Amino acid sequence: MKRALKIVVTGPFGAGKTAFIQTISQIDVVSTERKITHHAPAGKEETTVALDYGRVTLGKTVLNLFGTPGQKRFDFMWEILSKEMDGFAVLVDSTEPKTFREAKRLIKLFSRYNSVPYVVVANKQDLAGAVSPAELRRVLNLDGRVQVVPCIATRKRDVRSVLQSLLELIPQ
Repeated sequence: MKRALKIVVTGPFGAGKTAFIQTISQIDVVSTERKITHHAPAGKEETTVALDYGRVTLGKTVLNLFGTPGQKRFDFMWEILSKEMDGFAVLVDSTEPKTFREAKRLIKLFSRYNSVPYVVVANKQDLAGAVSPAELRRVLNLDGRVQVVPCIATRKRDVRSVLQSLLELIPQ
């Protein structure tokens, strides 16, 4: 018998949440991406306005992946999506130190919504200027028990590794 878990994928704007879910989902991703109408960073033309939803089976566990919007103007969705979550992953763009404070805030916020296991994902490790997972841990002032997992969200094996790390933290 397979068990199903609800996993929330959150993080600052542009951290790679949508790519993360698209890379691993075994179904067509339900996406609410829309054209950006406010200050868009270079190369980013769309943003999630409600959620991204994907699903993947790892072993005997079905992971229902819910990606949150990254922009604060859509933050009303964060608490809604966190209801009944079994765990969460906070994606951080390792090349954008200006987003680290927001990542730290999201860790605290989602931990308050629901006290469940989580991992921090040091995304975009393939890009120049990416801080290491160890440096990200230091900057975010994370407890030594919090896993900081290196990742490239467009690589299936990396995304699978992140989800496997989170899955191991969730009680059976």
